[in-house]
Amino acid sequence: LTALFRAQEMRVTPQRQAIFSILGESDRHPTAEAVFETARKQMPTISLRTVYQTLNDLAAMGELDKLHLGPGSSRFDPNTEPHHHLVCESCGEVVDLHADVTDVRVPDDAVEGFRIASTEVVFRGRCPSCADAADDAVSAT
Repeated sequence: LTALFRAQEMRVTPQRQAIFSILGESDRHPTAEAVFETARKQMPTISLRTVYQTLNDLAAMGELDKLHLGPGSSRFDPNTEPHHHLVCESCGEVVDLHADVTDVRVPDDAVEGFRIASTEVVFRGRCPSCADAADDAVSAT
C-alpha cells in the first residue's frame, strides 16, 4: 500500500502506515471508527478524519471495498475478490462467504436499460455465538 500511495504521488505519513499495518493484520471488515480506535492506541494523535480519508482513498484505488450493509457505519473489506457476506444481525459481525450464486439474476424486464456492474449477496442471521446466547436465554426461561 505504501508503494501504491507513492505511485499515486500521495504522501505516506506515519499515520497512513499505521492504518496500512492495521488493515494488513486483519481479516475483519472494520468500520473507520474501529480502525481509528486501534490506530489511536499506537498513535494517540491520529485523527478520525485521517482514517476516513485513507480508507476512502484505498477504496477509490480498488484496494478496499466499501460495504454498505444496512444501518450504521460503512465497513471496509480488504478482500476485493468477488465474494458474498454473512452478517450477524445481533453483534454486527461480517464474514466472507465464497459461494456460487450464479442463479441470482435481475429479470430482463425489471428496469429497462439498467446495466449490472456486480452482484453481492448478503445473508443475514445470527453468528454461532449470538445464536448460542439466544438459545441459552430461551432455555433459561
